[in-house]
Amino acid sequence: MLPPLEVVARLRPLDLVSPGTGTDHVTSGTSTLFAAPRPAPYAAVVAELRHVDHRAGRVVVGFGSGATKLVAWYTPDTGDVGLDVTDAAIRTTTHRSRRHGRVAWRPDKLALTLTGTHVSAFCHEDDRWVLRARVDVEHLIDTHDEHWLSSLKAGHRSESGLVRRVHAGAFGQLGLRDIRLVTEADGTPCRDGSAYWLTATSAGPGFFDTAHASVWRFDPDRRTPGLDSLQHTGDLYFRRPDRPGVYGDHALHLVREAGRWLVATSTWGDFDRETNASVRVTLAESTDDLLHGEHVLDTRELPLPTDGFRSVGVWDPHLVREGETWHVGYASASKFFKFHPCVASGPSLDALTLRAADTDRRATEGVTLLRIDGTLRVLASDGRDSPRGTRARFPVLDLDLDEVGELTAPYPTNLPWPTLLETEHGWTMVTFNGASTGGPLVGYGTHGDVVVMRESRRATSH
Repeated sequence: MLPPLEVVARLRPLDLVSPGTGTDHVTSGTSTLFAAPRPAPYAAVVAELRHVDHRAGRVVVGFGSGATKLVAWYTPDTGDVGLDVTDAAIRTTTHRSRRHGRVAWRPDKLALTLTGTHVSAFCHEDDRWVLRARVDVEHLIDTHDEHWLSSLKAGHRSESGLVRRVHAGAFGQLGLRDIRLVTEADGTPCRDGSAYWLTATSAGPGFFDTAHASVWRFDPDRRTPGLDSLQHTGDLYFRRPDRPGVYGDHALHLVREAGRWLVATSTWGDFDRETNASVRVTLAESTDDLLHGEHVLDTRELPLPTDGFRSVGVWDPHLVREGETWHVGYASASKFFKFHPCVASGPSLDALTLRAADTDRRATEGVTLLRIDGTLRVLASDGRDSPRGTRARFPVLDLDLDEVGELTAPYPTNLPWPTLLETEHGWTMVTFNGASTGGPLVGYGTHGDVVVMRESRRATSH
Protein backbone atom coordinates (compact mmCIF):
# COMPACT_ATOMS: atom_id res chain seq x y z
CA MET A 1 0.00 0.00 0.00
CA LEU A 2 0.97 3.66 0.11
CA PRO A 3 3.26 5.12 2.80
CA PRO A 4 2.25 8.04 5.07
CA LEU A 5 2.83 11.50 3.56
CA GLU A 6 3.71 14.88 5.03
CA VAL A 7 3.53 18.42 3.63
CA VAL A 8 6.87 19.78 2.38
CA ALA A 9 5.80 22.88 0.43
CA ARG A 10 2.91 25.21 -0.39
CA LEU A 11 3.27 27.15 -3.63
CA ARG A 12 1.11 29.99 -4.99
CA PRO A 13 1.79 30.99 -8.60
CA LEU A 14 -0.23 34.19 -9.21
CA ASP A 15 -0.18 36.06 -12.52
CA LEU A 16 -2.89 38.29 -13.94
CA VAL A 17 -1.10 38.24 -17.30
CA SER A 18 0.21 34.78 -18.10
CA PRO A 19 4.02 34.83 -18.59
CA GLY A 20 5.08 34.40 -22.18
CA THR A 21 1.81 35.58 -23.72
CA GLY A 22 1.91 39.30 -23.09
CA THR A 23 2.84 42.41 -25.09
CA ASP A 24 4.56 45.38 -23.40
CA HIS A 25 3.93 48.97 -24.42
CA VAL A 26 6.05 51.66 -22.76
CA THR A 27 4.30 55.01 -22.90
CA SER A 28 5.02 58.56 -21.81
CA GLY A 29 1.83 60.00 -23.30
CA THR A 30 -1.73 60.20 -22.07
CA SER A 31 -3.13 57.30 -24.13
CA THR A 32 -2.24 54.24 -26.18
CA LEU A 33 -4.12 51.55 -28.11
CA PHE A 34 -2.77 48.31 -29.62
CA ALA A 35 -4.02 45.00 -31.02
CA ALA A 36 -4.43 42.26 -28.40
CA PRO A 37 -6.37 39.40 -30.04
CA ARG A 38 -7.25 36.35 -27.93
CA PRO A 39 -8.31 32.79 -28.85
CA ALA A 40 -10.62 32.59 -25.81
CA PRO A 41 -12.26 34.99 -23.34
CA TYR A 42 -9.37 34.90 -20.88
CA ALA A 43 -7.39 38.13 -21.06
CA ALA A 44 -5.79 40.75 -18.86
CA VAL A 45 -4.31 44.21 -19.28
CA VAL A 46 -2.15 45.78 -16.58
CA ALA A 47 -1.09 49.44 -16.37
CA GLU A 48 1.96 50.29 -14.25
CA LEU A 49 1.45 53.68 -12.60
CA ARG A 50 3.90 56.42 -11.84
CA HIS A 51 3.82 58.16 -8.46
CA VAL A 52 0.28 59.52 -8.31
CA ASP A 53 -0.51 63.04 -7.21
CA HIS A 54 -3.93 63.17 -5.54
CA ARG A 55 -4.89 65.99 -7.91
CA ALA A 56 -4.23 63.83 -10.97
CA GLY A 57 -7.14 62.92 -13.22
CA ARG A 58 -8.73 59.52 -13.81
CA VAL A 59 -6.69 56.54 -15.09
CA VAL A 60 -8.42 54.15 -17.51
CA VAL A 61 -7.29 50.73 -18.77
CA GLY A 62 -9.19 48.14 -20.78
CA PHE A 63 -10.16 46.22 -23.90
CA GLY A 64 -12.31 47.06 -26.91
CA SER A 65 -13.64 45.18 -29.92
CA GLY A 66 -15.80 46.91 -32.51
CA ALA A 67 -18.20 49.21 -30.68
CA THR A 68 -17.89 47.33 -27.38
CA LYS A 69 -15.58 48.41 -24.57
CA LEU A 70 -14.56 46.98 -21.21
CA VAL A 71 -12.88 49.62 -19.04
CA ALA A 72 -11.47 49.70 -15.51
CA TRP A 73 -10.95 53.16 -14.01
CA TYR A 74 -9.25 54.63 -10.95
CA THR A 75 -9.61 58.19 -9.65
CA PRO A 76 -6.56 59.10 -7.52
CA ASP A 77 -8.08 62.09 -5.73
CA THR A 78 -10.95 60.01 -4.27
CA GLY A 79 -9.50 56.49 -4.45
CA ASP A 80 -12.60 55.25 -6.26
CA VAL A 81 -12.34 52.26 -8.63
CA GLY A 82 -14.98 50.94 -11.02
CA LEU A 83 -15.89 49.50 -14.41
CA ASP A 84 -17.57 50.93 -17.51
CA VAL A 85 -19.10 48.51 -20.05
CA THR A 86 -20.17 49.67 -23.52
CA ASP A 87 -22.26 47.17 -25.49
CA ALA A 88 -22.79 46.87 -29.27
CA ALA A 89 -25.63 49.41 -29.12
CA ILE A 90 -23.13 51.90 -27.63
CA ARG A 91 -24.93 51.92 -24.29
CA THR A 92 -22.54 52.38 -21.37
CA THR A 93 -23.18 51.14 -17.84
CA THR A 94 -21.03 51.91 -14.80
CA HIS A 95 -20.38 49.37 -12.06
CA ARG A 96 -18.84 50.13 -8.67
CA SER A 97 -18.86 48.22 -5.40
CA ARG A 98 -20.27 50.30 -2.55
CA ARG A 99 -18.29 48.42 0.11
CA HIS A 100 -15.08 47.61 -1.74
CA GLY A 101 -14.83 50.14 -4.59
CA ARG A 102 -12.23 52.38 -2.96
CA VAL A 103 -8.53 51.63 -2.51
CA ALA A 104 -7.09 51.14 0.96
CA TRP A 105 -3.52 51.84 -0.24
CA ARG A 106 -2.30 53.95 -3.12
CA PRO A 107 -1.91 51.42 -5.97
CA ASP A 108 1.11 51.12 -8.23
CA LYS A 109 -0.84 49.09 -10.86
CA LEU A 110 -4.36 49.04 -12.28
CA ALA A 111 -5.66 45.98 -14.15
CA LEU A 112 -8.70 44.75 -16.01
CA THR A 113 -9.33 41.04 -16.50
CA LEU A 114 -11.77 39.16 -18.70
CA THR A 115 -12.50 35.61 -17.50
CA GLY A 116 -15.37 34.00 -19.37
CA THR A 117 -18.19 36.53 -19.14
CA HIS A 118 -16.83 38.24 -16.04
CA VAL A 119 -14.99 41.58 -16.17
CA SER A 120 -12.97 42.63 -13.12
CA ALA A 121 -10.96 45.64 -11.97
CA PHE A 122 -7.90 45.00 -9.77
CA CYS A 123 -5.58 47.38 -7.97
CA HIS A 124 -2.11 46.39 -6.81
CA GLU A 125 -2.06 47.72 -3.24
CA ASP A 126 0.56 47.12 -0.57
CA ASP A 127 2.24 44.49 -2.79
CA ARG A 128 -0.90 42.42 -3.46
CA TRP A 129 -3.73 42.37 -6.01
CA VAL A 130 -7.13 43.38 -4.65
CA LEU A 131 -10.38 43.03 -6.59
CA ARG A 132 -12.28 46.34 -6.49
CA ALA A 133 -15.08 45.83 -9.05
CA ARG A 134 -16.63 42.97 -11.00
CA VAL A 135 -19.56 42.53 -13.38
CA ASP A 136 -21.00 39.68 -15.45
CA VAL A 137 -21.49 40.93 -19.04
CA GLU A 138 -23.19 37.76 -20.35
CA HIS A 139 -26.32 39.67 -21.41
CA LEU A 140 -24.39 42.66 -22.79
CA ILE A 141 -21.56 41.18 -24.90
CA ASP A 142 -20.94 37.71 -26.36
CA THR A 143 -17.41 37.26 -25.05
CA HIS A 144 -17.28 33.65 -26.32
CA ASP A 145 -17.56 34.82 -29.95
CA GLU A 146 -14.31 34.10 -31.81
CA HIS A 147 -14.64 37.06 -34.19
CA TRP A 148 -15.11 39.43 -31.25
CA LEU A 149 -12.07 37.93 -29.52
CA SER A 150 -9.86 38.15 -32.63
CA SER A 151 -10.58 41.90 -32.89
CA LEU A 152 -9.67 42.81 -29.31
CA LYS A 153 -7.54 45.89 -28.71
CA ALA A 154 -5.99 46.90 -25.39
CA GLY A 155 -5.05 50.31 -24.17
CA HIS A 156 -5.07 53.01 -21.53
CA ARG A 157 -5.91 56.65 -21.02
CA SER A 158 -4.75 58.99 -18.27
CA GLU A 159 -5.29 62.73 -18.10
CA SER A 160 -1.91 63.39 -16.51
CA GLY A 161 0.32 60.78 -18.16
CA LEU A 162 0.37 58.60 -15.05
CA VAL A 163 0.82 55.30 -16.92
CA ARG A 164 4.40 54.33 -17.72
CA ARG A 165 3.86 50.82 -19.12
CA VAL A 166 0.92 48.68 -20.31
CA HIS A 167 1.11 44.89 -20.40
CA ALA A 168 -1.62 42.76 -22.04
CA GLY A 169 -2.01 39.07 -22.78
CA ALA A 170 -3.69 35.87 -21.63
CA PHE A 171 -5.18 35.80 -18.16
CA GLY A 172 -2.99 33.67 -15.91
CA GLN A 173 -4.33 32.49 -12.56
CA LEU A 174 -5.09 33.56 -8.99
CA GLY A 175 -4.62 30.01 -7.74
CA LEU A 176 -4.51 26.38 -8.92
CA ARG A 177 -6.77 23.43 -8.18
CA ASP A 178 -7.97 20.14 -9.77
CA ILE A 179 -4.35 19.10 -10.30
CA ARG A 180 -3.78 15.93 -12.33
CA LEU A 181 -0.83 14.13 -13.83
CA VAL A 182 -0.64 14.05 -17.62
CA THR A 183 -0.38 10.35 -18.42
CA GLU A 184 0.05 7.74 -21.08
CA ALA A 185 -3.04 5.65 -21.78
CA ASP A 186 -1.87 2.93 -19.37
CA GLY A 187 -1.58 5.48 -16.54
CA THR A 188 2.20 5.98 -16.71
CA PRO A 189 3.04 9.65 -15.97
CA CYS A 190 4.37 11.71 -18.88
CA ARG A 191 7.82 13.04 -18.01
CA ASP A 192 10.42 15.51 -19.21
CA GLY A 193 13.64 14.28 -17.65
CA SER A 194 13.18 14.52 -13.88
CA ALA A 195 10.03 16.66 -14.33
CA TYR A 196 6.41 15.57 -14.62
CA TRP A 197 3.61 17.16 -16.63
CA LEU A 198 0.49 18.33 -14.82
CA THR A 199 -2.80 19.92 -15.75
CA ALA A 200 -4.67 22.24 -13.42
CA THR A 201 -7.64 24.55 -13.18
CA SER A 202 -6.38 28.13 -13.25
CA ALA A 203 -8.68 29.96 -10.86
CA GLY A 204 -10.24 33.24 -11.88
CA PRO A 205 -11.76 36.00 -9.72
CA GLY A 206 -14.95 34.17 -8.80
CA PHE A 207 -16.89 30.95 -9.21
CA PHE A 208 -16.13 28.06 -11.58
CA ASP A 209 -17.11 29.95 -14.74
CA THR A 210 -14.17 32.35 -14.29
CA ALA A 211 -11.57 29.54 -14.43
CA HIS A 212 -9.87 27.69 -17.29
CA ALA A 213 -7.50 24.75 -17.90
CA SER A 214 -3.71 25.04 -17.89
CA VAL A 215 -0.62 22.84 -18.33
CA TRP A 216 2.40 22.87 -15.99
CA ARG A 217 5.84 21.29 -15.76
CA PHE A 218 6.65 20.18 -12.20
CA ASP A 219 10.09 19.09 -11.01
CA PRO A 220 9.78 17.31 -7.64
CA ASP A 221 13.48 16.54 -7.23
CA ARG A 222 14.27 19.33 -4.79
CA ARG A 223 13.97 18.58 -1.09
CA THR A 224 11.84 21.72 -0.63
CA PRO A 225 10.17 22.59 -3.95
CA GLY A 226 9.91 26.31 -4.67
CA LEU A 227 7.92 28.32 -7.19
CA ASP A 228 10.67 27.77 -9.78
CA SER A 229 9.90 24.02 -9.69
CA LEU A 230 6.45 24.74 -11.16
CA GLN A 231 6.47 26.16 -14.70
CA HIS A 232 3.36 27.23 -16.61
CA THR A 233 3.69 25.97 -20.20
CA GLY A 234 0.27 26.07 -21.81
CA ASP A 235 -3.49 26.67 -21.75
CA LEU A 236 -6.37 24.66 -23.20
CA TYR A 237 -9.73 26.07 -24.33
CA PHE A 238 -12.67 24.26 -25.86
CA ARG A 239 -15.39 24.49 -28.48
CA ARG A 240 -18.59 22.68 -27.53
CA PRO A 241 -20.46 20.31 -29.88
CA ASP A 242 -23.81 21.96 -29.15
CA ARG A 243 -23.12 25.71 -29.22
CA PRO A 244 -20.81 28.26 -30.86
CA GLY A 245 -17.91 30.00 -29.17
CA VAL A 246 -14.90 29.09 -27.04
CA TYR A 247 -15.14 28.10 -23.37
CA GLY A 248 -12.79 27.73 -20.44
CA ASP A 249 -13.84 24.22 -19.48
CA HIS A 250 -11.60 22.58 -16.89
CA ALA A 251 -11.18 19.75 -14.35
CA LEU A 252 -9.73 17.50 -17.02
CA HIS A 253 -7.40 14.62 -17.80
CA LEU A 254 -4.82 14.87 -20.61
CA VAL A 255 -3.83 11.46 -21.98
CA ARG A 256 -1.29 10.47 -24.65
CA GLU A 257 -2.42 7.48 -26.68
CA ALA A 258 -1.15 6.07 -29.99
CA GLY A 259 0.53 9.26 -31.19
CA ARG A 260 -2.34 11.55 -30.26
CA TRP A 261 -3.69 13.42 -27.26
CA LEU A 262 -7.05 12.69 -25.64
CA VAL A 263 -8.54 15.42 -23.46
CA ALA A 264 -11.51 14.53 -21.27
CA THR A 265 -12.92 17.72 -19.79
CA SER A 266 -15.70 18.83 -17.43
CA THR A 267 -17.93 21.60 -18.80
CA TRP A 268 -17.56 24.02 -15.88
CA GLY A 269 -16.78 26.92 -18.22
CA ASP A 270 -20.31 28.38 -18.15
CA PHE A 271 -21.70 26.80 -14.99
CA ASP A 272 -24.41 28.90 -13.34
CA ARG A 273 -26.13 27.58 -10.23
CA GLU A 274 -29.24 29.61 -11.01
CA THR A 275 -29.79 29.10 -14.76
CA ASN A 276 -27.39 26.40 -16.04
CA ALA A 277 -26.89 23.93 -13.24
CA SER A 278 -25.49 21.04 -15.27
CA VAL A 279 -22.04 19.65 -15.99
CA ARG A 280 -21.07 16.93 -18.42
CA VAL A 281 -17.84 15.56 -19.90
CA THR A 282 -16.51 16.14 -23.41
CA LEU A 283 -13.65 14.52 -25.31
CA ALA A 284 -11.15 16.15 -27.67
CA GLU A 285 -8.45 14.55 -29.82
CA SER A 286 -5.36 16.27 -31.19
CA THR A 287 -1.93 15.52 -32.64
CA ASP A 288 -0.64 19.01 -31.75
CA ASP A 289 1.80 19.61 -28.89
CA LEU A 290 -0.73 20.32 -26.16
CA LEU A 291 1.96 20.63 -23.50
CA HIS A 292 3.06 24.01 -24.84
CA GLY A 293 1.24 27.15 -25.95
CA GLU A 294 -2.44 27.98 -26.24
CA HIS A 295 -4.86 25.62 -27.99
CA VAL A 296 -8.55 25.71 -28.86
CA LEU A 297 -9.88 22.16 -29.18
CA ASP A 298 -13.04 20.84 -30.81
CA THR A 299 -14.90 18.40 -28.59
CA ARG A 300 -17.59 15.75 -28.72
CA GLU A 301 -19.66 14.27 -25.94
CA LEU A 302 -18.08 11.58 -23.77
CA PRO A 303 -21.18 9.80 -22.46
CA LEU A 304 -20.49 8.58 -18.93
CA PRO A 305 -23.17 6.15 -17.71
CA THR A 306 -25.42 6.94 -14.74
CA ASP A 307 -27.77 3.97 -14.94
CA GLY A 308 -29.86 3.21 -11.89
CA PHE A 309 -29.39 6.44 -9.94
CA ARG A 310 -30.32 10.10 -10.21
CA SER A 311 -27.67 12.27 -11.82
CA VAL A 312 -27.77 15.98 -12.64
CA GLY A 313 -24.15 16.13 -13.75
CA VAL A 314 -20.82 14.30 -14.10
CA TRP A 315 -17.28 15.67 -13.83
CA ASP A 316 -13.62 14.97 -12.93
CA PRO A 317 -12.92 12.30 -15.58
CA HIS A 318 -9.82 10.12 -15.25
CA LEU A 319 -8.95 7.60 -17.99
CA VAL A 320 -6.77 4.49 -17.95
CA ARG A 321 -6.55 1.72 -20.55
CA GLU A 322 -5.78 -1.73 -19.15
CA GLY A 323 -5.05 -4.07 -22.02
CA GLU A 324 -8.05 -3.79 -24.36
CA THR A 325 -10.30 -2.23 -21.72
CA TRP A 326 -10.78 1.45 -20.89
CA HIS A 327 -11.65 2.40 -17.31
CA VAL A 328 -12.98 5.87 -16.49
CA GLY A 329 -13.36 7.25 -12.99
CA TYR A 330 -15.63 10.25 -12.43
CA ALA A 331 -17.97 11.98 -9.99
CA SER A 332 -21.74 12.12 -10.38
CA ALA A 333 -24.10 14.48 -8.56
CA SER A 334 -27.61 13.59 -7.43
CA LYS A 335 -28.07 17.34 -6.92
CA PHE A 336 -25.79 20.35 -6.61
CA PHE A 337 -23.78 19.84 -4.55
CA LYS A 338 -24.15 16.20 -3.42
CA PHE A 339 -21.80 13.90 -5.34
CA HIS A 340 -20.23 10.47 -5.28
CA PRO A 341 -17.61 8.37 -7.17
CA CYS A 342 -18.29 6.18 -10.20
CA VAL A 343 -16.28 3.83 -12.43
CA ALA A 344 -17.22 2.82 -15.98
CA SER A 345 -15.45 0.33 -18.25
CA GLY A 346 -15.62 -0.78 -21.86
CA PRO A 347 -13.73 -1.77 -25.02
CA SER A 348 -13.67 1.87 -26.14
CA LEU A 349 -14.48 5.28 -24.72
CA ASP A 350 -17.66 5.27 -26.82
CA ALA A 351 -18.85 1.96 -25.39
CA LEU A 352 -18.64 2.37 -21.63
CA THR A 353 -20.93 0.67 -19.15
CA LEU A 354 -21.27 1.42 -15.47
CA ARG A 355 -19.12 -0.82 -13.33
CA ALA A 356 -19.68 0.73 -9.89
CA ALA A 357 -21.18 3.75 -8.16
CA ASP A 358 -21.01 4.46 -4.43
CA THR A 359 -24.17 6.52 -3.96
CA ASP A 360 -23.85 6.36 -0.15
CA ARG A 361 -21.06 8.92 -0.35
CA ARG A 362 -22.26 12.53 -0.64
CA ALA A 363 -19.12 14.67 -0.94
CA THR A 364 -16.55 12.56 -2.79
CA GLU A 365 -14.77 13.61 -6.00
CA GLY A 366 -11.26 13.77 -7.50
CA VAL A 367 -11.61 10.13 -8.61
CA THR A 368 -8.16 8.95 -9.72
CA LEU A 369 -7.06 5.58 -11.12
CA LEU A 370 -3.60 4.60 -9.90
CA ARG A 371 -1.56 1.43 -10.17
CA ILE A 372 -0.32 0.42 -6.71
CA ASP A 373 1.92 -2.65 -6.38
CA GLY A 374 0.82 -3.73 -9.87
CA THR A 375 -2.94 -3.45 -9.20
CA LEU A 376 -5.20 -0.72 -10.52
CA ARG A 377 -6.83 1.08 -7.62
CA VAL A 378 -9.22 4.02 -7.25
CA LEU A 379 -8.24 6.97 -5.09
CA ALA A 380 -10.71 9.67 -4.13
CA SER A 381 -11.24 12.61 -1.81
CA ASP A 382 -13.92 12.47 0.90
CA GLY A 383 -14.79 16.08 1.69
CA ARG A 384 -15.68 17.58 5.03
CA ASP A 385 -19.40 17.31 4.19
CA SER A 386 -19.13 13.54 4.07
CA PRO A 387 -20.85 11.37 6.71
CA ARG A 388 -19.19 11.15 10.10
CA GLY A 389 -16.24 8.76 10.07
CA THR A 390 -15.49 9.32 6.39
CA ARG A 391 -14.75 13.06 6.42
CA ALA A 392 -11.54 14.75 5.27
CA ARG A 393 -9.70 11.65 4.08
CA PHE A 394 -8.33 9.91 0.99
CA PRO A 395 -9.92 6.44 0.61
CA VAL A 396 -8.30 3.74 -1.52
CA LEU A 397 -10.82 1.54 -3.32
CA ASP A 398 -10.86 -1.27 -5.87
CA LEU A 399 -12.49 -0.90 -9.29
CA ASP A 400 -15.82 -1.99 -7.77
CA LEU A 401 -15.47 0.91 -5.28
CA ASP A 402 -15.07 -1.35 -2.27
CA GLU A 403 -12.72 0.32 0.19
CA VAL A 404 -9.42 -1.52 0.64
CA GLY A 405 -7.42 1.08 2.51
CA GLU A 406 -6.80 4.74 3.21
CA LEU A 407 -3.97 7.08 2.31
CA THR A 408 -2.41 8.51 5.48
CA ALA A 409 -1.84 12.16 4.63
CA PRO A 410 -2.81 15.62 5.86
CA TYR A 411 -6.12 16.72 4.38
CA PRO A 412 -5.97 20.35 3.21
CA THR A 413 -9.03 22.59 3.14
CA ASN A 414 -11.60 22.31 0.32
CA LEU A 415 -11.67 19.01 -1.66
CA PRO A 416 -8.04 18.21 -2.55
CA TRP A 417 -7.48 15.60 -5.25
CA PRO A 418 -5.13 12.65 -4.50
CA THR A 419 -2.66 13.13 -7.36
CA LEU A 420 0.30 10.85 -6.62
CA LEU A 421 3.48 10.09 -8.50
CA GLU A 422 6.19 7.61 -7.64
CA THR A 423 9.65 9.06 -8.15
CA GLU A 424 13.07 7.55 -7.68
CA HIS A 425 12.96 9.00 -4.15
CA GLY A 426 9.54 7.66 -3.19
CA TRP A 427 5.93 8.82 -3.39
CA THR A 428 4.96 12.47 -3.88
CA MET A 429 1.48 13.98 -3.88
CA VAL A 430 0.67 17.25 -5.64
CA THR A 431 -2.66 18.61 -4.51
CA PHE A 432 -4.29 21.92 -3.48
CA ASN A 433 -6.18 23.67 -0.72
CA GLY A 434 -8.99 26.20 -0.41
CA ALA A 435 -6.87 29.28 0.33
CA SER A 436 -8.34 32.35 -1.41
CA THR A 437 -6.78 35.60 -2.53
CA GLY A 438 -7.81 38.97 -3.99
CA GLY A 439 -9.74 40.50 -1.11
CA PRO A 440 -13.30 40.18 0.22
CA LEU A 441 -15.13 41.03 -3.03
CA VAL A 442 -13.85 37.89 -4.79
CA GLY A 443 -15.90 35.35 -2.84
CA TYR A 444 -15.51 31.62 -3.45
CA GLY A 445 -13.39 30.34 -6.32
CA THR A 446 -9.84 31.72 -6.23
CA HIS A 447 -8.41 28.64 -4.49
CA GLY A 448 -5.83 27.46 -4.02
CA ASP A 449 -2.24 26.89 -3.00
CA VAL A 450 -0.39 23.99 -4.59
CA VAL A 451 0.34 21.61 -1.69
CA VAL A 452 3.26 19.21 -2.15
CA MET A 453 3.57 16.14 0.10
CA ARG A 454 6.22 13.45 0.33
CA GLU A 455 6.78 10.20 2.15
CA SER A 456 7.09 10.90 5.84
CA ARG A 457 10.71 10.80 6.99
CA ARG A 458 9.57 9.13 10.19
CA ALA A 459 7.96 6.35 8.12
CA THR A 460 11.00 5.80 5.88
CA SER A 461 13.49 5.81 8.78
CA HIS A 462 12.04 2.68 10.42
